Amino acid sequence: MRERNPGTPLRIGAGSAWWGDRISPAEANAARGDLDYLCFETMAEATISTAQVRKLRDPSFAGYDTYLEDRFRAVLPHCLRNGTRIISNQGWIDPVAAAHKTKQILVELGAPNVRVAAVTGSLITDIIADLAGAVLETGAPFAAIEGEIVSAEAYLGAEAIVEALKGGADIVLTGRVADPSLFLAPMMFEFGWRPDEYDKLGQGTGIGHLLECGAQATGGYFVDPGYKDVPDPWDFAFPIAEVRANGDAVISKLPNTGGRINRHTVLEQMFYEIHDPERYITPDVVADFTTATIEEIGPDRVSVRGIGGWPRTSTLKVSIGVRDGFVGEDTFYYAGPNSLAKARLARRILEKRFEIVGLVANELRIDFLGLDAIHGAMTPRPAAPPYELAVRVAARARTRAEAEKIGREVDGMAVSGLASTGKRVPQAERVREIIGVWSTLVDRDAVSAKVSYF
Repeated sequence: MRERNPGTPLRIGAGSAWWGDRISPAEANAARGDLDYLCFETMAEATISTAQVRKLRDPSFAGYDTYLEDRFRAVLPHCLRNGTRIISNQGWIDPVAAAHKTKQILVELGAPNVRVAAVTGSLITDIIADLAGAVLETGAPFAAIEGEIVSAEAYLGAEAIVEALKGGADIVLTGRVADPSLFLAPMMFEFGWRPDEYDKLGQGTGIGHLLECGAQATGGYFVDPGYKDVPDPWDFAFPIAEVRANGDAVISKLPNTGGRINRHTVLEQMFYEIHDPERYITPDVVADFTTATIEEIGPDRVSVRGIGGWPRTSTLKVSIGVRDGFVGEDTFYYAGPNSLAKARLARRILEKRFEIVGLVANELRIDFLGLDAIHGAMTPRPAAPPYELAVRVAARARTRAEAEKIGREVDGMAVSGLASTGKRVPQAERVREIIGVWSTLVDRDAVSAKVSYF
């Protein structure tokens, strides 16, 4: 990979913000971003558990991000040409398998000597019962979690990725790593930041947090027509950080792309999913966003300085996936005069039908989409009756058989319901398994990361 002039800023680009993110902005960053590093974040809280359940049902499932091949075939030709390293948590529950697939693609591209590393060790399902403290969401003992535990994944930090980079890896694939750590690692490696330089790690973690959600920093999840407009929202770019050795950074994006980067977009992303901005806890550092200076220095260029940092905690957060029953769900429709009255009677019919068939559910909802399904009783009364409505029916049950009753009774509305009921053709699957997600803390010394090279 390319040599970087120590006097020039380190250029780190976002490649994804979640599993299903668009690939074209990452390809644009790889092709035109003049990047030293391109980082992909594709894991949500439930990703590991869902992947584990899929693996149990389908042994042929490889265990890594199902879009890994699509992403890498799009960006690798550009990264190889430009000397851009890649860091990604697309390894999910099997970073080693992800590394093997990546090597296969590299061989096909005529680059068999590119070194790939896999970081493992975050999956601690087999030992979680011996390590776990209280459940963070409830304060109850770990033993109080009901249901079958399918996964327990500790959030690793940047240090194992730094080790892989020191070992010559050009592409690093991980399992569960804290989102900003993916971006902090190249700063630690390139600038020689020590794990106890908390002021620098706090600043680097803040930069990583601004990049990890992709287009959210460039106007995505920010747009509110007439209030917060941005240009060309169909062509959002992913952000790029230009970082100096002291941690000062400029957040920017490619020219001639959609969206906008200004003080407002950066601030909204900075406080996104932050419980306490003075104590943003990661495996690497406790960052303090309240000391930050955010300043617009040009079109689509925002300076970020002064994010503070405190010593990291002695524990690591663990995300625990638990089988928690099933959801049955279906939808039908009314359009034209008297739609609301029809929907209300349909709800009454279904409530009675569920009594007749003996539905046993932990929760049942019959919502009128477009009227009050989100804000419920707080929704303002409509100025006029709605002309059309969708009726969504959903129940959470302990067994698949109970959840299947939802679709069966909604099917009955097609000919045993009301006039002008609009019913879609039954889906092949109207029942899905629920994976409940709980959290706990474990001693960080009980979790060991391992780096393997390919």
